[in-house]
Amino acid sequence: MTESTEVSFGLILNAGNSKSKSLMAIEAARDYDFEEAHQLIKEAKEDLKKAHQTQTDLIQSQARGETTEVDVILVHAQDHLTMAMMMLDQAQEFIHVYELLSKLLPKEER
Repeated sequence: MTESTEVSFGLILNAGNSKSKSLMAIEAARDYDFEEAHQLIKEAKEDLKKAHQTQTDLIQSQARGETTEVDVILVHAQDHLTMAMMMLDQAQEFIHVYELLSKLLPKEER
């Protein structure tokens, strides 16, 4: 496995974990389990930080003049990172909306 492929799979793994936890946080918030939702957001941020650090390392190595093989897998990995970042933002907004909704419509009444 090339270094580029290894880095790409690391990005995919961490970004994918972050995205999954963001989606799980939305599901928890839908059930008004805000403690779980916020815990999952915290974990999603940690996974996203790992993925973002990998990307930062790639950028810094290129700035030092080192070359990185850009292939379909790396492009795919970057897509995963972008989607994970967007999903985290959306999940945080959904949780906020569900928290507001919980004050207006108790769980028993939905």
